[in-house]
Parts: sequence; C-alpha cells; structure tokens
Amino acid sequence: MLITAFAVGIVWCIKSSEFIFLIDLSWLGVYPQTWHGLIGILTAPLIHGSLEHIFNNTLPMLILGTLLLYGYPKSRWRVLATVWLLSGVGVWIFGRESYHIGASGLTHGVFFYLLVVSIFRRDKRSVAIMMTAFFLYGGMTMTIFPREASISFEYHFFGALSGALCALLWHSLDPKPMMKKYEWEKQPEADDPIIGDAWQMEEQLLSSDTKNGNQAIKEEK
Repeated sequence: MLITAFAVGIVWCIKSSEFIFLIDLSWLGVYPQTWHGLIGILTAPLIHGSLEHIFNNTLPMLILGTLLLYGYPKSRWRVLATVWLLSGVGVWIFGRESYHIGASGLTHGVFFYLLVVSIFRRDKRSVAIMMTAFFLYGGMTMTIFPREASISFEYHFFGALSGALCALLWHSLDPKPMMKKYEWEKQPEADDPIIGDAWQMEEQLLSSDTKNGNQAIKEEK
C-alpha cells in the first residue's frame, strides 16, 4: 500500500504542478500514428485532464495496485511494465486522432490480470483477490467499449487486453500458497463415541440368528 500510495502521490504532484505553474501537459499523451505521440507511451498514464479525471483514477490505482503487489510478488513488476507499454502501443496504432491520457488503461490492465489469472490458478488467495477487485470495480468489464466521445475507451480496451495476455503468460510464475492443515484434519477418524462398535455386534447377532434359523429348518425337514 505504501508503494502504491507513493506512486499515486507522484501523479498528484504532476497534476498540482499544472495548476501552480499554469501549464498544460496533455501533449505528453499518446497521439496515434505520429512521431511526437510516441512519447505518450511512457508518459500518458501520469497525465490527467482534470481533477475529476484524477479523482476517478486515484482509488482504483491504490486498491488494484495494492492487490497486485500483495498477491503476485514474482510477476507484479513485469505485469505493470507490460500493461503500461502494450496499452500505449495499442492506442498509438489503433486509437482515434486525439491525445489519450490517464492511468485508466493501467488500472483496467491490472483489473483484467487479477480477473483472468484467478481463472487459471484457482487457489484461494487469487480467487479472494479477484472477488474483492470485481466487487469494487466489476464495471470495468463494460468500460472497454465505446461510451462517451471524451473517454478513451481504446486505452481501457488495450489495457484490458494486455492484462489478460499477462495472465496467460505468467499465471504459474507465483507459487501457490501452502494449504494449512489443522490438527483435526491430521488425526484419523475415530468411531462415534455413542455407537462405537455396536453396529458390528448387531451384525454378528443377526448373522448368528440367521444361521440358527437355517439349522432349525433343516432339522424339521
């Protein structure tokens, strides 16, 4: 959580500098199929268009980033780097002619990684992380499609695609948590303290009665 809070703090410092120094950094976004737009592949997730924009991305960055860093210690950094770069590349190739900025592509990538990787792994921790993420941000499954002209659904879509690809590649990289065995699971099952071996005695009595009955029938014959 401290790492993600520090990263979110950097994003807020960048936005604050725009207000303090009266500058516009939107030119650092991804502008598709232009040479100057290539720089946005690295810088676009750090730039936001308005306070509402950065507010909408702050909590997803904090929560989803923390879930990723906590749940997948071996794959977390390569997932972040891959989603960061591939989502920007996808927007640069296929996006509309406009500046695409914001960390929403990154958050969508992390969300879809947590979602898809739990399907491959199916251990308790990954499923619990996925359920937490889906409960809070399940709506991201729909925001990868066009909704509003001012929202870069391309960044959402290619972020989600990158996250799913990361899950396919590295779902087995992190070891599964060890299954804890409780003392009552290690002990062999004991007989019922009330019934005990009474059922075996009843079976013996029944079988002896049956034999005696058969012998009596033979003697009568």
